Amino acid sequence: MMAKLIVGENYPIYFGAKPGLFVLAGDLRHSMTKSEYILWKQLRNRKLLGFKFRRQHPFHEIILDFFCYDAKLSLEVDGAIHNDVYQNERDRERTFILKKFEITELRFSNWEIENKMGTVVDTIRKYLQSFPLPPRGGRVGDRGCRIS
Repeated sequence: MMAKLIVGENYPIYFGAKPGLFVLAGDLRHSMTKSEYILWKQLRNRKLLGFKFRRQHPFHEIILDFFCYDAKLSLEVDGAIHNDVYQNERDRERTFILKKFEITELRFSNWEIENKMGTVVDTIRKYLQSFPLPPRGGRVGDRGCRIS
């Protein structure tokens, strides 16, 4: 059974995201890029040191490609569009928002994910090792959410 969020509740893991952002995030989950899918296979089901990652996670005013609440970590996958001047400015704004909430952002290019996955995973693992391991079988990343 799929967990449903209770409308009107305050969910800290979403940092005030508006309802429309959840709809867009759901659409994005169904249209992941090749690189996002490759990275997701490495992150899902707590494969990295037991940490829970969420994909296309609504966060404040933005959607994070991948988010680990317990490590306050955002992972962003950058395709060719991120070389565009306009997109580059949006990326800087996104980084500013994340810093405001004390979220660390790690960015990886499509090329890195598709050709150097071992290095990508090692970089993420190295960051995660600075945090206490989450309890086995716990729902640490769901902290603050009521489920109906």
